[in-house]
Parts: sequence; C-alpha cells; structure tokens
Amino acid sequence: MADLTDKQTFSDEDALEFHRSPTPGKISMAPTKPMATQRDLSLAYSPGVAIPVLAIAADVDKAYDYTSKGNLVAVISNGTAILGLGNLGHMASKPVMEGKAVLFKRFADVDSFDVEVRTTDPDEFITVVKNIGDTWGGINLEDIKSPECFVIESELQDLLDIPVFHDDQHGTAIISTAGLINACHITGKKLEDIKVVLAGAGAAGLSSIGLMKAVGVRAENTVIVDRDGVIYKGREGVDQWKAAHATDTPHRTLAEAMVGADVVLGLSAKGAITKEMVASMAPNPIIFAMANPDPEITPEDVASVRPDAIMATGRSDYVNQVNNVLGFPYIFRGALDVRARRVNHKMKVACAQALAALAREDVPDEVAMAYRGRKLKFGPDYIIPSPFDPRLIWYIPPFVAQAAMDTGVARKPIEDMEAYRTELRSRLDPSAALMQNISGAVRAAPNKRVVFAEGEETAVIRAAWGFKQAELGTPILLGREELIRKNAAEAGLDFDAMDIEIVNARVSEHNADYTDWLYARLQRRGYLRRDVQRMINQDRNYFGATMVARGQADAMVTGVTRNFNMVLKEVRRVLDVKNRMIGMSILLSKGRTLFVADTSIHELPNAEELAEIAIQAAETVRKLGKTPRVAFLSYSTFGNPPGDRGEKVREAIRILDARGVDFEYEGEMPPELALDPDARAAYPFMRLTGHANVLVMPAIHSASISTRLVQSLGGARVIGPLLVGLEKSVQIVSLGASVSEIITAATFAAYDEGAAAEG
Repeated sequence: MADLTDKQTFSDEDALEFHRSPTPGKISMAPTKPMATQRDLSLAYSPGVAIPVLAIAADVDKAYDYTSKGNLVAVISNGTAILGLGNLGHMASKPVMEGKAVLFKRFADVDSFDVEVRTTDPDEFITVVKNIGDTWGGINLEDIKSPECFVIESELQDLLDIPVFHDDQHGTAIISTAGLINACHITGKKLEDIKVVLAGAGAAGLSSIGLMKAVGVRAENTVIVDRDGVIYKGREGVDQWKAAHATDTPHRTLAEAMVGADVVLGLSAKGAITKEMVASMAPNPIIFAMANPDPEITPEDVASVRPDAIMATGRSDYVNQVNNVLGFPYIFRGALDVRARRVNHKMKVACAQALAALAREDVPDEVAMAYRGRKLKFGPDYIIPSPFDPRLIWYIPPFVAQAAMDTGVARKPIEDMEAYRTELRSRLDPSAALMQNISGAVRAAPNKRVVFAEGEETAVIRAAWGFKQAELGTPILLGREELIRKNAAEAGLDFDAMDIEIVNARVSEHNADYTDWLYARLQRRGYLRRDVQRMINQDRNYFGATMVARGQADAMVTGVTRNFNMVLKEVRRVLDVKNRMIGMSILLSKGRTLFVADTSIHELPNAEELAEIAIQAAETVRKLGKTPRVAFLSYSTFGNPPGDRGEKVREAIRILDARGVDFEYEGEMPPELALDPDARAAYPFMRLTGHANVLVMPAIHSASISTRLVQSLGGARVIGPLLVGLEKSVQIVSLGASVSEIITAATFAAYDEGAAAEG
C-alpha cells in the first residue's frame, strides 16, 4: 500500500531536489551485457538477436530464458487513489510508481518499471494492460480506487498468464494477518474463536478480512463497518464485494460492534475509534489502527484506557508498523523464481505465516541498529518483523515459491530449496545495510553535538535541519543568528519548532576561553594573540574546531565554501593527529562495498606510509562492522612489470609481515585480481581468502581519479573522502556539497566520535 507513514524529516524543497538531481526521477536502465565491441553489438542486436527471436517464436516460455522477463515487474496505476491524496491523475502517480520500483530493487533485487495509464475507465484500463502484459513476469497494480480495483485485478488475473497483484489490497492484508497470528499467539486467543471488527470497507480492509478468514477466523465472528454503519445481511445499497462479507448481526454502529470484540482493524480515518470503544473491548484487545498518515486512535490513547492491549499502526514512529514493504517484494521474488502464473490465496497465506514465524525468531543485531539500539524481542511490542531485517530476502520467498509449487501455478519448480535460500542471501545489498547500520549506531549512542561550521549557507541549514529531524544528534550552526533564521525561513524551515542551536562566534560566551586556549597552542608557531583572536572571531573553522577540542561539541562538519586543503590546514592548527591521518572513500556499487585509501592526504606515500595507511584503513573498516581484506593496488602484478612505485608496495608488504598485523593483506596487484578471486588461478600463493574490500592506492592521484571516474560513469555511489585519524572527529565535504552529502558527513562524524570514545 502506498502511503505516508513516516513523520516528515525533510522540507518540500528537499523532496523536490531529491527527485530532480542529479538526474530527474529515481530509476534508470543499465545493460546487463557488454557493449564494447562489434561482436557484442552483433550478438545483442542484428544479426545475433534473430536466434532468440526464433526460439521464442517457437516457444513463448523461452522469453524467460533469453530476456529479462523473469525478473521484471511492471508497477501500473491510473492515479485514481494516490497515497492518501485521492485522484490526481495518472502522471501525478509517476513519482510514487518509480518509488515502488526502487523498493522492489532495494529489498528483493526485482527489476521494475512504472506504467501510468491515462484512463479512469476500468474496461479501457484492462484492455491496455492486457495487450502489453506479456512484457513482464508480473504486474503490481497500485493506487487504483475502490471498487474498480477489484474488477481490474480479477479480470487481468483471468486474462494474463502472469501474477497480477494489487498491493493496496493484499499487501496490507498479508502484513496485518501476520500481526494477528502473532498477537493471538501472545494473548492465548484462538483464531477460530476471536471476534473481529473491521472499520473501513475499502480494498485493503476487505482483502484483510478475507485473508484472516483464510487463516482461521470464522466468518460469523466478523463484523464490517463502512461510513454508513454495519454491513449486515439485507442492508440495501451494498456492492457485491462488501455484501460477500455481510453477517447476521444486531449491531448497527462501530461502537456497538466493538463491545466485547477481541480485534478491531482500522482502515478508515483519523478519530474513527474512540477511547470509549476501546475500553468496551474484551480482555487483551488487539487493535490495528492502520489509517495513514494518522491512525484511527493513537497508541497513547489506547494505553490510557487499555494497558493490556496489543497495538499496531501504519507508522514507523510507533511499534508494530504494518508496512507493505514486508510483503510485495518477497511475494514477487518467490513468484518470479518459480515463474508463477498468478499469486493465489495459498501464496498470500504462506507469506503471512512466514512473516509471523520470522518475528518469533531471535532478532539480529543489524535490526537493533536501525531501532536506536533497542533490542527487539518477540512480544506485544514486536509482532511484525522489521522492514530492515536482512533475513527477509531469504526467509519469505521460499515459502511463497513452495505454495506456488504446491498449488500447481509454478512453471519452473525449485528442486533444491536450500540452494535457493543460499542464492537469495547473495542478493542482499550491503551498501544499504552499511548506511542503515551507521545511522542506527548514531541514533543509539548518547546524543552527539555536531558543529555545522558554515551555518549561514542554505544547504548547511537544510542539512542541520534534516540531521535533527532524523534524530541523528544535535546540530550547532555557526553564524549570525538573524541571517541563519532569515535563510531558514526562505527555505521553508521552522527553526522555532525544531529548537536548533545557533552560535555566533564573535559574541559567544566562550570566545575569550577559546582565544586563550588556542593562543597557548600556537604562540610558539609565530602567532600573536591578536592573530588568534581574529581567527576565533572571524573564522568559523577555527572556532568550531576549538569548540570540539574544548569539549563543547563532539564533532564537526565543514568544507562547503572552501577547498579541502585550506580547511584541513585550519583544522590541523587546532587538532592533533591521533594516529596516521588518511582520507578514505567508500565506494558502493552493484551490491559491493569497497573502502579506498588514501584519497585525500598522502600525495606520493613511501613504503612506511603505505603500510600505515593500510593499518589505519583496516582499523576504520573494523569499526564500521566489516572484516578488512586489504589489497595494495598497482599497475604491476607481483613485480611484473618492474617499477619504482611497485617496489614501494612490495616494501610495504614486508613491513606488514614484520609487524604481524591481524588482517588479511596482499599486493601488489591490479584491480581484477583484488576483486575477483576466480582470476587468481595463476597466483596460488595469494593470501586473500575472498575479494578484497580495502583498496590501498599507490598514490593520491590514482585514488582520487579512480573513485571520481567510477562515480562519473554512474552505477556507483561514492561517500567521502572521509577524514580518519584526527584526535577529534571532523569531516570535510567537497566544495558546494549537496544537502544529503552534508548529512552523510555529519552522520559519519558523529559515528566516528562515538567509535573513538569507545576505543
């Protein structure tokens, strides 16, 4: 279900900029085959393409073998029910549909493209999709209003030989059913005995009650309420989909139906359920208030009258979030992998039961990191798995695939389910997990005070606001308060509501103390007191770094208005190097996370410096939760061809050998040997046990050029260079850095400070 579940942690301009830059939209196409030579082109198109054309003409199912159909889902809408915003037209739905495509890729490695159909007529919509439907391995219908969505999905399921799945209906049904199974498990209630009330008889509500009946809830124990009251047998003006769930009941209002009820499902509107209604329910009531963005009743109101209740909502800022991203990626992953002809009831039940079972398992530490360090454990506050649980990709699809096989809708049954689970594990995106873990650790640590040195810049102001909204720490903006507030107001940010700290260096109460401290540090380096006073008064990098040095802040981010070397010189006059200082960039590409050093400090490192760069990089990678495997890169391969830079690398290896360091390392070698273990057959002596994840470059130019080249070519994200090794945590962004880059740097600054404190 597309919805607005999160508290807004960004401004309107942030959202527009995110969708606009650096490339409009959120998805693009990348070829999966090489296109570098004439032979490549001949195979990809004419004449080579004729061979699979003829094969598919003879057997259409061969399209799964020779095209992307088997891992391709269409996200299709006509925009008649966008989010909670209503009918805004097909093109207004495109950002949402692109977003859904991104979620498919992020959580289940399913390729997806959006299709917006310009019609509100169900028959015309069906005709359009029917005629193009064979293009994909599955279709996800989205944001289509009720009751037309029932007709559209039903007819397309009959007309097409691929899964057609309306997520607004079934996604909510699957997740809420999983939650119900576990809530009953905790309270000791039996599904066949509970009385269930549904408030809201739209697509999601009717699908939810239908799936709950499939797992054991008795039809006679359900009561459905729409805006006109209870849907009872004999009520006039009820459409066929609502009438199918009508029951014989004397109740005519929601309040009457909830007396003595065990469960209430809210899929209606804010305020639809009152405290009095909740108070009238049976012992240990189960309340799923899933209206978005505001639930029918808040958990706080429920707790005030029924502390024995188990509560779920559609929001991420409360426990037990009914989030559709727990369902649709894994439903389609399992369905595609067996080339299913449809998603049937058994497959949806299997998904719900698998989600319920996963929530009862021990929760891995990666999930706790995403929840500010709170240890999640099966119980009233944890009945539904977290969307960030890394096990979802390999735990859920096998159950869906097995149900498809058991019910005869699978074209290609899976013979080895354990091997399938192993293959699914490899689809995880470690780059997304890395950022999740870093942010989670920062939120879990004591609140960090991070100085944003160039506080009058609009991008910095927006970054500080986003940093605060995301609860990553307390931002401190350096600058003139009047100008900062003026620029914030022009950016549409309410600083009064956010209570963001602003410090003007010239009038700060710490000005004299900072001057005395910095003068004592610099007086023997040719600086007069008036020089230091001017530095503290007029240069925010000096003031901010001194603020961190004196303990009034934990970390600092700067660099938006000055080049890296100038900023580093200023910071180095205030802070000492704790260990070897290096610049390390993080390269995230194709599911792989690589750490590249040194990308900003050592221009032409000698052998000793190369060894120390490797040690510092390995230590930093360990702090980020990874096991370092270091490769020293070079144009030569173990001395061939010979050269001065290669000899320095070989000497660095000898230095590490003598020191007996506790991480894997090897060199010198080209990138293909470092990154591809299969390419090492001619070098059986190599000590790396897998692909390298820490790449030590022979010089700063090779490090900087390679990371920037990869970033410019696309398909990769580069974070950094991160500054590592100072006694206090400072991150320097590039000139003109974007808001998201500043927030990322501030997050790493807060994380690095926490890691340093622990060390």
